[in-house]
Amino acid sequence: MLSPYRVLDLTTERGLLCGQILGDLGADVIQIEPPGGSPARHLAPFFHDVPHPDRSLYWWAFNRNKRSITLNLEHADGQAIVQRLAKISHFVIESDNPGILAQRGCGYQDLAKINPALVYVSITPFGQDGPKVGYADSDLVILAAGGPLVLTGDEDRAPVRVSVPQAYLHASGQAAAAALIAHHERRRSGLGQHVDVSAQQAVAQATQSGLLAGPLGERDFQRLAGGAKMGPVNVRLVWPAKDGYVSIGFLFGSAIGHFTKRLMQWVWEEGFCDEATRDKDWVAFGAIFLGDPEALKEYDRLVGIVERFSASKTKDELLQEALKRALLIAPVQTTAEVLESKQLAAREYWQDLEHPELGQTVKYPGPFAKFSAAPLRYRRRPPTTGEHNREIYCGELGFTEQQVADLLHSGVI
Repeated sequence: MLSPYRVLDLTTERGLLCGQILGDLGADVIQIEPPGGSPARHLAPFFHDVPHPDRSLYWWAFNRNKRSITLNLEHADGQAIVQRLAKISHFVIESDNPGILAQRGCGYQDLAKINPALVYVSITPFGQDGPKVGYADSDLVILAAGGPLVLTGDEDRAPVRVSVPQAYLHASGQAAAAALIAHHERRRSGLGQHVDVSAQQAVAQATQSGLLAGPLGERDFQRLAGGAKMGPVNVRLVWPAKDGYVSIGFLFGSAIGHFTKRLMQWVWEEGFCDEATRDKDWVAFGAIFLGDPEALKEYDRLVGIVERFSASKTKDELLQEALKRALLIAPVQTTAEVLESKQLAAREYWQDLEHPELGQTVKYPGPFAKFSAAPLRYRRRPPTTGEHNREIYCGELGFTEQQVADLLHSGVI
């Protein structure tokens, strides 16, 4: 879809996913790395646990469908090369702190003078302005500042971050979408613009309706491991199984009570409750949310029954019976189970990419969507450091081999 367009990707780990999304859509993405390679190449884990800048699984995860050149943006000659590339490009993505690239002659105003049609995307912790513009950042800081952190962890202790960093993945995904919105407008006006993406604002959107609690005078969500808090009730969402965990919709009221009634019929058949428990009015029992002490005590008893029941079955047994009985049960999959998913296999999701530098093929997660007319293709495996220096410097910018050697000797590339 984006095959006519070129992207200059100046990002660090803050924004690598944005360029990959545009690359998956067909754009020619040139990853510009400092001499020696991006710091992201040194992030673990590594292929076969061998630390090496071309074996970082983190790097592999966010850099397919890109070409790589090395370039020193602190050097005047490096800045001049970026300006030359910007003149013949359609997008620039960067993730430096506000003002850094402007000091190097590569800010939005600098490059827009060279190419007024350029869509310039900046991904930063807190945006290009405001009192937090210069604040230090980390995944933990941004999730705390944006709101999602308050929801993760146990209710009786401090919140904890999600183990895999999330903040800049949200920001990068929104940056890619925003870049395409700006591109759509450019096709009408012929002009580019500066797209300012704040990671704090990106993760704030991940709280969904929780973000509206403050403006509407409602209570914020409360943290509860494996569940949610609805009024006085700690609603459990994750339950044990013989071989892991499942999510069960064990709730009451007019919306879900009918599902609970069918679940309790099965629980009774398996001998985990008596007929009186099975035959409760699960729609009317929603009054528990009003805080009746006796109802809350009864709810705790019911939770114990359902927990003993779910723990007696495997995830697959629970799922298959849920499909037959129309119950709200879903298995919590492990990474290995996702890899072996028959559904993903049927959709030909996993993609094999050749890594000639390793002499083998590596299986990658597949495209984020299927398009009938212009399918997403994995044209390139993640590039090695500066893999396309000569291809771009000599083949596309017209440098001679001697000029490239001189740039290498002077530390420009």
